[in-house]
Amino acid sequence: MRNTPVPARRLSLKSLTLSTLAAGAALALSPAARAADAYPSKPVKLIVPFAAGGSTDIVARVLAEGMRQTLGQSIVVDNKAGAGGLLGTEALANAAADGYTIGMATVSTMTINPLLYTRAANLGAKLTPVANLVTMPSVYMVHPSLGVNSFEAFVAKAKAQPKQISGAVPGPGTLGHLMLASFNETLKTDILVVPYRGNGPALNDALAGMVQVMPDQLPSSLPHIKSGKLIAVALASESRSPELPNVPTFKELGYNDLNQLGISWFGIVAPKNTPAAIVKRLQEAAVKAAHLPDVQKRLKTLGTTPTDMDQSQFAAQITAQTQRHKVLLDKAGVKPE
Repeated sequence: MRNTPVPARRLSLKSLTLSTLAAGAALALSPAARAADAYPSKPVKLIVPFAAGGSTDIVARVLAEGMRQTLGQSIVVDNKAGAGGLLGTEALANAAADGYTIGMATVSTMTINPLLYTRAANLGAKLTPVANLVTMPSVYMVHPSLGVNSFEAFVAKAKAQPKQISGAVPGPGTLGHLMLASFNETLKTDILVVPYRGNGPALNDALAGMVQVMPDQLPSSLPHIKSGKLIAVALASESRSPELPNVPTFKELGYNDLNQLGISWFGIVAPKNTPAAIVKRLQEAAVKAAHLPDVQKRLKTLGTTPTDMDQSQFAAQITAQTQRHKVLLDKAGVKPE
């Protein structure tokens, strides 16, 4: 049997129908889908909810340069400081969910502020976690006037002098406050917690010896430790710092909870309802940026390391740490404002 040729008119009608359907399908794509497909087509704004020059700002600018390479667009850092990171986080939550405004997220902004400020209680629900990118160790320091230079000697002296040794923290309910309060509970010491209005004033008084103890992020304190103005006795870190090879971690000392509490992290979040395809594009570009050799080199000088986390776990990490901090704030008697 011979195949019967299809008339040319029928072929052309069929082709026309398929072309029409394809065109209709393209037109039927939602604006969000079309935007995600073209993303990014212009610079992206990165809100940093703290002042320029601080740890979060410095890390943000290093990561922004890396993301410029991996995302293919400029990342413009926009500092919106105030209320311990609350103002900048609010600005991000109210931004358009199009991927062109993203923000730096920290332990404080995502897991403590919602418990400290009534107006921040629902902020987490307005944000989409994108990527946890780097971690930063904390260090416990003492003033030389205390006369100790090791963790064991420090603990022994603190136990022998209850309420006579004071410790500086950046403010009530801050991570520094939770760290020192947890230290007291875990080691059975009674160091007086002295809240300041910010990390700068707290560090200044620690350097002057007006307070004898201070937990702080390593980068801001390392120059003072190296100069001998403060003495490091323990680190909250997964491993010892190359800069302080003789200072043990809480983990190796047997206090893993204190160790985990003191490890800060920096990540990226976006407004809720940012298209999933754009979130995925941002996530991939951000993680890749954090692992670029030049970015890793700069991060190392800050005492930070890239986070090798399955990014699907970032939201769960935020939830778990918020629950942990709620317990610690309740123990410390800190109520939301």
